[in-house]
Amino acid sequence: MPERLPRPLRNWCMAAAAACLLPLLLQVPPALALALGLIAAVGYGFDKRWPGVLRLALLLGVAGYVVLTFGFNIGRDVGTALLAALLAVKPGETHGRRDAQSLLGFSLFAPFAAFLQDQGPLVMALSLLALGLLLVALSMLAEYRPGAPAPRFETSRARSTGLAVLVALPLALAGFWLFPRLATPLWGMPENALGRGGLDERMTPDQWIEMFASDVPAARVRFPGTTPTRQELYWRAQVLWDFDGRSWTRESGLAGGEPAPAAPLPTPSSVIDYELSLEPTDQRYLLVLDRPLEAPEGARLLADDSVEANAPVSRLLKYTGRSVPGPRADLALDPATRQRATALPLGLNPQTVALGRQWSAESGGSDVAVVRRALEWIGAEFSYSLTVPPTGLHGVDEFLFDTRVGFCQHYSSAFATLMRAAGIPSRVVIGYAGGYRNPYADYWVVRRMDAHAWNEVWLEGRGWTRVDPTAAVAPVRILDTIEDRQRAEALLPEAFTPVRDLADWARRSWNELVLSFDADRQARLFRPLGIDQASAGQLGLAFAIGAGAVMLLTLWYLMRGQPASRDPLVAAWLEFAKRLRRAGLGKAPSEPPLAYGRRLSEALPGQSETLVSLSRRYAADRYAPDGLDGEARRQLIADLKAFRPARKPR
Repeated sequence: MPERLPRPLRNWCMAAAAACLLPLLLQVPPALALALGLIAAVGYGFDKRWPGVLRLALLLGVAGYVVLTFGFNIGRDVGTALLAALLAVKPGETHGRRDAQSLLGFSLFAPFAAFLQDQGPLVMALSLLALGLLLVALSMLAEYRPGAPAPRFETSRARSTGLAVLVALPLALAGFWLFPRLATPLWGMPENALGRGGLDERMTPDQWIEMFASDVPAARVRFPGTTPTRQELYWRAQVLWDFDGRSWTRESGLAGGEPAPAAPLPTPSSVIDYELSLEPTDQRYLLVLDRPLEAPEGARLLADDSVEANAPVSRLLKYTGRSVPGPRADLALDPATRQRATALPLGLNPQTVALGRQWSAESGGSDVAVVRRALEWIGAEFSYSLTVPPTGLHGVDEFLFDTRVGFCQHYSSAFATLMRAAGIPSRVVIGYAGGYRNPYADYWVVRRMDAHAWNEVWLEGRGWTRVDPTAAVAPVRILDTIEDRQRAEALLPEAFTPVRDLADWARRSWNELVLSFDADRQARLFRPLGIDQASAGQLGLAFAIGAGAVMLLTLWYLMRGQPASRDPLVAAWLEFAKRLRRAGLGKAPSEPPLAYGRRLSEALPGQSETLVSLSRRYAADRYAPDGLDGEARRQLIADLKAFRPARKPR
């Protein structure tokens, strides 16, 4: 059996591994993170190695639970969760020196994997802390010898570890800013098994309840010019065309094939410009302010005014947009699109279908009158609440004629069904509405709790016109809101709102400075020097020069004014030899102290006795078994510092 590590040394190794595991646990579902944390704690607490059968069973059970949590899908998030599971089980077999070396080496992968999911300042800070603890544990483990006492932690060890990190930091920064970046990676990272944005290509009533309680930012927006009113802040994500009686999905042609070309829009006089930073969603949609005039670079503007990126948004994406509020006056609606926008599943929601046909017959052919009548009905008899009863097969009928209580998903689904029953082309738009203005900076935060669904109806002479039936609910009929639920479930009181705003401002600043630094920004880095777009060769040359300069400056700073040795006696001897070298009596690197003293005494006969005494006492302290005592050593240091050559030899 291998010798056990001393308990203090094992504690340091476990603390370093736990610090590496922590940023990775923040990227997995909370229940899974709690389970893995408990497994790691139990493994640390047991002094004996777990049996191999138990370790294998535990590993298979945890891996199965991870795969089950993600619905048997494979993706980047599943891989990071499996890595966290392996690291959580590892303490159960860590008792010897070789086990600890394996644990610390394996732990290094955890912060790297966490960066695949989130590159925010919190993960960076936790990773730096983990790196420091891991370097300390590795240095203690390297000094340990079986049978000897465990190395002790001292402040000098922490200082040397911090110094090592600081020495490497300038070179890392030079690599970040100057090393040539690729516009696209050489290999593709797999997408997450579960989308992180919450707005997929399907909308089902009650689907967004959990997201409504999340104040996690989905996007941050800055308006360099005119800021729209809050009523104009409709952030368009996806347009849903198909309805199966319960869920709305994207029209098949837009969801899987080539998007239809967007109809041209005239350039209006009241254009709203904005800069948007979209958090990763692992989906292709881009948030745009209704209605977009153009698509950002690397995306396409579709015929339904949604914007689709060329690749899933797996990292922070910053882009600019131009929009104009209000409907777009399209000239005509082609028959195929009209048929899609009025289709309903057969045999479902018969009461809604009958009501829509009745209103259409009573309107005298006025679609505007039908829309107005529906909104007045909602304002008079419907209520808004996040607590809604479940619906059955005819969900729209139950909502419109029985419960009459719901939130945006219920209203947009029922309104579109009612309009289609009346022969009015209608579709559902999902995205976000409103936003929160950070008082400490001039930008808006669009949170997941701002997720919203509204409708668009086709009106002759107006084109596709936005209608928000949820907003038609009378204020007296609002039973509970998203803000009410968030206030009830909040972990921190509202008094901490300024702290939250400052933290979000810090996160946005980090995004602007670090995460948004891509290949395009790097190519424009040397514009002040007259280089509009730096090539890869120019960037490589700048990196080589910058890295070399940083290394030389770092070494100069570390060596500037520092003694050649931390031993005061050795430092005094070296200074003594340096003064004599300036006098023309330099010491050869291989010359022993006694031989050097004899040569000095011949060259300086007037000080020969002093020189021989200094060299003998120094050799006695350095090479004799016992060396000099404390007082004699201090006297020798003082004599070496006080000695000056009497004359400069010829």
